[in-house]
Amino acid sequence: MFSLVFPTYNPGRALLERTFQAVQRFLRQGRENWEVLFVCDGCTDGAPQQLAEWTAAARDPIRVLSYAPNRGKGYAVGYGLAAARGAWRLFTDVDLAYQFDDIVRVAQVLRAGADVAIASRTHPASRLVLPVALQGYVYRRHLQSKAFSLLVRLLLPLTQRDTQAGLKGLSASAAQQVLPLLRCDGFGFDCELLTASVHHGLAIAEVPICVSYDDTASTTGWRGMSRMIGELWRIRHAWRHDWSPTASPPAQPDHRRAA
Repeated sequence: MFSLVFPTYNPGRALLERTFQAVQRFLRQGRENWEVLFVCDGCTDGAPQQLAEWTAAARDPIRVLSYAPNRGKGYAVGYGLAAARGAWRLFTDVDLAYQFDDIVRVAQVLRAGADVAIASRTHPASRLVLPVALQGYVYRRHLQSKAFSLLVRLLLPLTQRDTQAGLKGLSASAAQQVLPLLRCDGFGFDCELLTASVHHGLAIAEVPICVSYDDTASTTGWRGMSRMIGELWRIRHAWRHDWSPTASPPAQPDHRRAA
């Protein structure tokens, strides 16, 4: 079984309904045995109630998890991965910036034996689809991503050039090893997940994808970048003595399961 986790925070009815309908179409193709989890991270827009109503009527393998208050995307992803039942567990953004063909591709790489699989926008086989009007935006986003990637590789024991693509997955055994060690509740979760994977000597595969941009695209502002850089420093401080795969992991409780 595969599990797909959507961290969800006040997405708005229109986006949520569009994603829910896409999930239903995917599940009803019946190609694989999947479950889908929407993790409502302190939503205040009625998303948990709306999802519960749709799920009850649909009778598809969809679960809705909800808690309050808002704890951050990283917390929501970890919460969903810990609650998932699949042998392979993936997570992606609720706006489906990455289509189900990409999700299935990552799942296949996991089933083929990778401990961790991450979508990579910098993979030579990856493609970008965008309207002409967004070329400038995408180029600025590319430069921002390259600068952040360089900083990640300077501060953390990672070689991947795209740590922030919003589509990743890991096996259930890998999840059991790394999730109890993670403390980053924000957007630095991805980097800490990969750092913990390196610590455990887990194989990380980079998977080509097709990224589609539309006129709703937005970029991370300088304030958001500052927060992410701060999270990188905290990850470095927490893990700098435990980067070696032979080192003993830090003994810490798993706060996600206690939530």
